Amino acid sequence: MLKGACNCGAVAFEIQAPIKDICVCHCSICRRASGVHGMAVLVVAQSAFTWVQGQDQMSHWQKPGHDWATSFCRCCGSTLPGQNDTERLFVPAGLIFEGSANLQVAHHIFVGSKAPWFEIGDGGKQHPEAFEG
Repeated sequence: MLKGACNCGAVAFEIQAPIKDICVCHCSICRRASGVHGMAVLVVAQSAFTWVQGQDQMSHWQKPGHDWATSFCRCCGSTLPGQNDTERLFVPAGLIFEGSANLQVAHHIFVGSKAPWFEIGDGGKQHPEAFEG
């Protein structure tokens, strides 16, 4: 089981599925949302995800005219797991505080629009656009 929470601990969750891969998205939307070169996420089936506490402390924002949305803690501002379709959640990898020892970057997506100043240096597979796998 993986356990995670926002920076202040107001919002917490658990993932009850074997997950070992991290996907880093380098699209311009994820770069703006994270403030860095990309957003490292775990793609988790909705059925394996449980909110433990704090859903009432969450705020949401959706990019106008787009299906991309983000959730964040109203107390500390941490980016929280978001849902862009009905079956999966995109969980920021940095929120995981327990059970993350075996996680590794397996995929980089939207590399075609990555920040020009960032060099990908790990062994993750690079995809010019989205990757479904």
